[in-house]
Amino acid sequence: MTTRLPLDEQLAALQDTLSRNETLLEVMNRTATLDLPGWYLTAGCLFQTVWNVVTGRPPAEGIKDYDVFYFDDGDLSWEAEDKVIRAAADVFADLPAEVEVRNEARVHLWYEEKFGVPCAPYTSTEAAIDSFAATTCCLGVRLTTDGRWRVYAPHGLSDVFGLVVRPNPVLAPRAVYEAKTARRRRQWPELTALEWPTA
Repeated sequence: MTTRLPLDEQLAALQDTLSRNETLLEVMNRTATLDLPGWYLTAGCLFQTVWNVVTGRPPAEGIKDYDVFYFDDGDLSWEAEDKVIRAAADVFADLPAEVEVRNEARVHLWYEEKFGVPCAPYTSTEAAIDSFAATTCCLGVRLTTDGRWRVYAPHGLSDVFGLVVRPNPVLAPRAVYEAKTARRRRQWPELTALEWPTA
């Protein structure tokens, strides 16, 4: 069982599992050509690929989009981010999936309006990944310049392979966690979703 493997073997299993999603591999390879600072492919496309493979579904089934985070605090204007988004759109134009590219250095400028709680400025892409509503989502993968995989998984990989959704109450409100969890359980009924902690 993958959840019981030593961490180095879990990392190898993660790479093997994610490599079954050809769209994901293509997004990673093309993102590497954009030379974005501190970038990671992150969130749903990663753990949902694992869930699909573990439960015997096609690797890319039900994956709505592919999130690419990067961190550039040198220019926090929307115009600078939009320039990157448009360049990325050209690179991904022929892929059969939506790729969403976002500068995590700008999140604090819009987060409260969207989610109802303030967000302190992030200091890195990793800090942004740390704040997802579920620990299972806190996962990022990128290619290094020499083609190796760099994996960021602050909560490990056991829950990802074990189909466990665990709340991460550091930023996102409870309602966000519960709404996303309910949607995911409809698609992957095999999931074990843990309750939001009470004070």
